[in-house]
Amino acid sequence: MLMNALVIVWRECLEAMLVIGILSAWVVRSRPEARRALWLGVAGGIGLALALAALMQGALSEMDDRVQEGVQIGLILLAAALMTHMVLWMQRHARGLRAEMEASLDRAVVRRGLWGIAAVAAIAVAREGAETVIFLQGVGSSGNAWDLALAAIAGFLLAALTAWAAARGLRFLPMRTVFGVSSILLLAFAAGFIVLGVDRMIGMEWLPPGIDPLWDTSAWLDDGAGLGKWLADLFGYRARPAATAVAAYAAYWLMLLALRFRRRLSGNMRIASA
Repeated sequence: MLMNALVIVWRECLEAMLVIGILSAWVVRSRPEARRALWLGVAGGIGLALALAALMQGALSEMDDRVQEGVQIGLILLAAALMTHMVLWMQRHARGLRAEMEASLDRAVVRRGLWGIAAVAAIAVAREGAETVIFLQGVGSSGNAWDLALAAIAGFLLAALTAWAAARGLRFLPMRTVFGVSSILLLAFAAGFIVLGVDRMIGMEWLPPGIDPLWDTSAWLDDGAGLGKWLADLFGYRARPAATAVAAYAAYWLMLLALRFRRRLSGNMRIASA
């Protein structure tokens, strides 16, 4: 799960840095006196995300094992849902993100002055931070906390390097390609989270396993060691999967295909009507 954590933190931090860059450019161009308010808002957003992490960790430590397992299952599935929503939202709104953020700043300045700029920055950063906390809590439910922290730090540093390279306009790092590749990885991670969540629900006897196992490929690729374990941790591979987990995995990808087909169909209809 460490690669999951690294890629998730990298993508979330990169999005947060992109948002901060847009806000900072607007402030420098339109309200240079608001720089301090902007960075106070960024710090506030980070503080809110850290507070959420501490609150979640404290709450989990007070629960008995069975309740804690149930909450962690919920967090795993919530992380999969948020990850999917984030990717689909970015695909729809990436082109208009700058205009949307600048319009939010214009409205905030009119209503609340400099505090409005701080509030927009805090909300934007806190949203990315809260998603990261939930994702890492889902990943961390089956991993070592220290290794997870190292992976998160590596993801943050990689995001900073990516943002720096993009800001320098390096041709070998087109952001559209970066977000395209990372989107595919995140959707694959989300599918793996769904398998993990379903496996745990079967273990809690909340779901029937169906045919178990549906097949057995452990002789060729065991999911307990080597490449098989790597694929299991990242993408939900199972050498001996229960039928219910396979059905959930297939349903997830079919849902994404249906959404993609519907979006293309609606786009073609708009072009035809124009």
